[in-house]
Amino acid sequence: MTSAVIVDAVRTPVAKGKPGSAYSEIHAVDLHAHVLAALVERTGIDPVVVDDVISGAVGQVGEQSGNTARWALLGAGFPESVPGVTVDRQCGSSQQALHFAAQGVIAGAYDVAIASGVESMSRVPMGSQFLGKDFYGSKVSARYDNGLVFQGISAELIASKWDLSRAQLDEFAAESHQRAATAWKDGLFESQVAYVNDLRTDETIRPATTVESLAGLRPAFEDAASAARFPGIDWRVTAGNSSPINDGSAAILVTSEEAAARLGLTARARVHSFAVVGDDPVLMLTGIIPATQRVLSRAGLSIEDIDVFEVNEAFASVVLAWQQETGADLAKVNINGGAIAIGHPLGGSGARLMTTLLNNLEQTGGRYGLQVMCEAGGLANATIIERI
Repeated sequence: MTSAVIVDAVRTPVAKGKPGSAYSEIHAVDLHAHVLAALVERTGIDPVVVDDVISGAVGQVGEQSGNTARWALLGAGFPESVPGVTVDRQCGSSQQALHFAAQGVIAGAYDVAIASGVESMSRVPMGSQFLGKDFYGSKVSARYDNGLVFQGISAELIASKWDLSRAQLDEFAAESHQRAATAWKDGLFESQVAYVNDLRTDETIRPATTVESLAGLRPAFEDAASAARFPGIDWRVTAGNSSPINDGSAAILVTSEEAAARLGLTARARVHSFAVVGDDPVLMLTGIIPATQRVLSRAGLSIEDIDVFEVNEAFASVVLAWQQETGADLAKVNINGGAIAIGHPLGGSGARLMTTLLNNLEQTGGRYGLQVMCEAGGLANATIIERI
């Protein structure tokens, strides 16, 4: 069977997703085009051989609508003959783009594909596509007796169900900042970034973050209505132990092994196994638990076989609940920090995590890396790569 391999992966530094931040004057298409052009420059590939550009974006409205992948590849100078498509699996959109690219290669439909993603949350605020709209519909609302909630409440429900204390959440968050700050200081991100403007680090990393400073933050999702609806919750999820709002983009070059050899490219990792699952849409963010179990089963591997993990830090409670259920060694999880520090540019996060995972695997000399992401609606993607 044809194998899909990763030749290279690149990301922008992640910026704050608010007016006045590092990328707030950059159109989302231009930010996306930047990493596509960087991928071509780094690999020396002629973009005319790219069979498809599959990209993730969550806020598909305004500047990120109209199949933003197509405009980004044209903005990057690709020939008009190169197609592009934009997918939405919420926070896992660009991880799903990687799955689609790998599936196309394995099936023989593609020789060369790019999986990428972008989110400009400073210019397309989170939830812009939903404003003033009922996106559940009456049948879904009836099925769940109007019990569906937004992600912050789901994070609180998870913290409560897995009995995770405020101190545990804050300790995890502080460690994320320390790991990310150290990784930048030690030059561990240098080989994976394509700089934009003058930003030379991920803008939301706060090296001075401590458990004590985080302890002073108020719960982010507690209000009178929520407190009345969930009287048993000891509110503990804050802005400090949650991922911030961000801008960023990333791109991954995926080929068959034969195409890589023919084009003179060096394969860095094999896309070994992948899975996607659905789970409870109220708890919403727990899908990473069955997704991890499923991808390990498909790969014929155990949790102990994995050398490094990238688990998206949408909220500290999500990663810690996953760890309790899987038994993964936290020393191997997000070893250079996660989204709480680095940031979470929704549609770009899946590709950003894979870019980081690929480099972490090479830096540690490990064989297998596992990436998993929670997604709105009770979904999750999981991917295992094998270093070549």
